[in-house]
Amino acid sequence: MSDGRPLIGISASEVREAQMIRQIKEGEPPSHEVSLGLSYVESVTAAGALAVVLPPVALDLVPEILDRVEGICLSGGPDVDPSLYGAEPDPNLGPTDPDFDRFEIELARVAVERGIPMLAICRGIQVFNVSRGGTLIQHLPDAEPATLDHRQDEPGDQPGHGVRLDPESRIAGLMGRSETAVNTFHHQAVDELGEDLKAVGWADDGLVEAVEVPDHDFAIGTQWHAELMVEGQAGPPLFNGLVESAREYGRTRKVPA
Repeated sequence: MSDGRPLIGISASEVREAQMIRQIKEGEPPSHEVSLGLSYVESVTAAGALAVVLPPVALDLVPEILDRVEGICLSGGPDVDPSLYGAEPDPNLGPTDPDFDRFEIELARVAVERGIPMLAICRGIQVFNVSRGGTLIQHLPDAEPATLDHRQDEPGDQPGHGVRLDPESRIAGLMGRSETAVNTFHHQAVDELGEDLKAVGWADDGLVEAVEVPDHDFAIGTQWHAELMVEGQAGPPLFNGLVESAREYGRTRKVPA
């Protein structure tokens, strides 16, 4: 960190199979690849950090990855495999990748264990919850609590519904408000909360939209895509908080032997 910028690891959003890739004559042959929206990198950079994309690797390499970063951002992506929280798949479950899920779950688990600052976004909040032993609503359109449409047609920089925040929460403190408007693009959602997690944000239909680990310096999950809300209060304050916490973590951390 010679320039004072902490390094934030951003998990890739998904792994794409070779057969999903359209080959062009000027490009590489199709192969497995990872994808991530550049808006995550841009949000981290705008907040004053350096970003590195984290592809899924063997689980025993996760501690070494976390030795080298000062913060983590779990990105959005596809559904989480229900076998990882002991549930049978809903008939409407979307495509899943259990190996990819296991990598992100381990990333979240070890990051919280070490006190590494973490911001978990959309799928990320779901992975975060599962990493703490929580469960998910697999198909929101059929879920009793979900009376709102949680997949908006408007672009991601536009709000889809309101969110009420716990005024004592870290998120409310970062935003300077206890109510905000957010975008919404999710098929699944938090159901039973995982260990040490506290719900601190709710949609108008009562669905959990934000969680925190209260005794952690910065372990936050939001169901909305904060990286797309670059002009509003629901985005930049969260990345600014992540980067500031990562900077402080980098000054004081002790890497395990």
